[in-house]
Amino acid sequence: MEKTVTTIMIALLLYFGHTSAQVKTFTGANWISSPDSAACPVFKKRFLITKSVRTAILFITAHGLYEAAVNQKKVGEAYFTPGWTDYAKRLQYQSYYLKQLKRGDNNILVTLSAGWYSGVFGEDMKQDNYGKGTALLAQLIITYQDGTQQVISSGADWLRSTGNIRYSDFYNGEVQDERVRPENWKKVTVENFNKTSLLPTISEPVTGQETFRPKRIFKDSKNETIIDFGQNLAGLVKLRIKGKPGDTVTIAHAEMLDEKGNFYTGNLRDAKATDVYVLNGKPETVHPHFTYHGFRYAKVTGFIPSYNNCVAIAVHTNLKHTGTFSCSNPMLNQLQHNIEWSLNSNFVDIPTDCPQRSERFGWTGDAQVFCATAPFNRYTLNFYKKYLADIKADQGTNGAAPVVIPDFEQQKDTIKQGVAGWGDAATIIPWNLYQVYGDKTILKEQYNSMKGWVDYITAESKNNLWTTNGYGDWYAPGPKTALPFIDQCFWAYSTQLLLNTAKILGKDNDAKTYEKLLGRIKTAFQKTYKNKDTTQTACILELQFDMLAENKRQYAADKLAVLIKINNNHLATGFLGTPYLLPVLTRFGYTKLCYTLLLQQTCPSWLYPITKGATTIWERWDGIKPDGTIQQTSFNHYAYGAVGQWLYEDMLGIRPALPGYKTINIQPHPDSRLKWAKGSYACAYGKIVSEWKIIGSKVSYHIIIPKNTMANIELAGQKLKRVNAGDYHFITTNNVCL
Repeated sequence: MEKTVTTIMIALLLYFGHTSAQVKTFTGANWISSPDSAACPVFKKRFLITKSVRTAILFITAHGLYEAAVNQKKVGEAYFTPGWTDYAKRLQYQSYYLKQLKRGDNNILVTLSAGWYSGVFGEDMKQDNYGKGTALLAQLIITYQDGTQQVISSGADWLRSTGNIRYSDFYNGEVQDERVRPENWKKVTVENFNKTSLLPTISEPVTGQETFRPKRIFKDSKNETIIDFGQNLAGLVKLRIKGKPGDTVTIAHAEMLDEKGNFYTGNLRDAKATDVYVLNGKPETVHPHFTYHGFRYAKVTGFIPSYNNCVAIAVHTNLKHTGTFSCSNPMLNQLQHNIEWSLNSNFVDIPTDCPQRSERFGWTGDAQVFCATAPFNRYTLNFYKKYLADIKADQGTNGAAPVVIPDFEQQKDTIKQGVAGWGDAATIIPWNLYQVYGDKTILKEQYNSMKGWVDYITAESKNNLWTTNGYGDWYAPGPKTALPFIDQCFWAYSTQLLLNTAKILGKDNDAKTYEKLLGRIKTAFQKTYKNKDTTQTACILELQFDMLAENKRQYAADKLAVLIKINNNHLATGFLGTPYLLPVLTRFGYTKLCYTLLLQQTCPSWLYPITKGATTIWERWDGIKPDGTIQQTSFNHYAYGAVGQWLYEDMLGIRPALPGYKTINIQPHPDSRLKWAKGSYACAYGKIVSEWKIIGSKVSYHIIIPKNTMANIELAGQKLKRVNAGDYHFITTNNVCL
């Protein structure tokens, strides 16, 4: 199987006798297209090899999506290449090291689909968001054992046709006619599209990963054949099938069954989420190539499914696992499972909000609230760096960061608008990445973006107050928190992060400027919003972002605790308040209340969806109401999964004392409502382990600190222990949460 060539590999090629000219990409290559728009175009190039090959690297990109094959063997394992960016500013290309070349005749076949570039995409089901049609740019550089080279470049000598993929888009699905094969090859059209925006991809590819066989196959009350794969996921259904020529098989996708147990698509908005196959009479394996769906259930027509002839394949960015978490409470373990599967389902080249309906956008608010939790589950450095580059590219000339990135709806606008809690992704994500990975280059690369966002807010503010329209504490089930209150808090937080970054990067003048600005923001807040913290979210934000004088903070925390208790010990927070709820309570001595909230099983709570069978995190706390009524909402949204940060950082007590975990803080918070909890996090230095177990009135701890690090360990309020790398066991008798 071919592997994507990394920057390191190309550097090695240069080192071992290759000049930069030899690996310079797309020199002499031309964009080529096909005027046929009804079906996915296929491009072909035949070439002859007469000598022994040392290396062969294929560089390739597209307007749209591409899938390449060399000598009938697929190139790479990725889906949806070259990925989603603002193509005029940042068009990624991929590089593949080929091994299937042979002496004699060889051929390249490349199939294109409209994808994000020109396919149906957006809430209005628009087309041509970035341009019309599709186009291919490719170059194969073959280096022979004798040092000579052959370069195969896309151009007028390539041919075009159409194949079995007759239609494909992300929302409606894919139509394949297995009777059709490319024929009647014609000349391509050579285009004069620019190549100045080309850059190598830096993030891991989207690939097919976990496989699920049917959990059950049944007929619903409408006599429709339904497959339950047992897990809500983003991906595709793969069938092994045989039928008469011209027989049609249809696979529709859905997350839920309705109150009567029937197939439910009421939350898909305009997405048809249906794949269609016209059979050729021979045994074959079919699956979509250029689309994916968010689903647990598949409705099948024209085909009799069995437990052996169909599978669901999860498709998501291929990120390395980093953490483990488990405890004595099975529902909390299911919560952790659901967090991971909403991450999987929405990390598809960019951090999306949902995988199922006619949306799947890179909402910046969702991305920033989850970015501190994600690294405990997956290695996200490259994934988020790519997304941050997209943010920087799509910011307005006024510094505003749009609410959706890539910003396909306002891409041509130079002046843009931003709102609190969403645009702050420009500062929050790079800062969190720096804390986790300790890489200052993230801050250097994003500094102007961070600065642009804060300067935008400053320019929009009056009398040191920022008031703007926005989404506020999205889907909060309790009283609404005033937008200006939220605006001011996030302005302060982004300014604080920019100030921190300026100090780290040695930008002393900027640091002085933003330190003064931060003082004015907080002073204005304290004068204007005194006694306005009447909601849980208001208390949370003013405490999380240190908006109050230090001597007033505990009072606000006590007030938050009262608000929770008079709400029958239930949260009343939405997208912006929920991520900080438990961390704030623990910080101010209310960890016992954290466990009360965490273990609630009635709505609204993290465990309530699990009582309704959830295998992912829901967009709304009451996606299914207590009476069984299904809401038209997403059942695969990771935002409320931000609670995972508290599971690792507070329940287990693992957090960095210095960026990158060179020094580690271990401060677990056991509670007698659990018998034990254990977990690990693989930082750059090795695996950090924290386990605790309650035995009578004592708590037993097991802690592992990796090599080349040291840790500060604080257990049950006891005196801090400073330790070097090693494997440690402790027992305490006075746990503050017991």
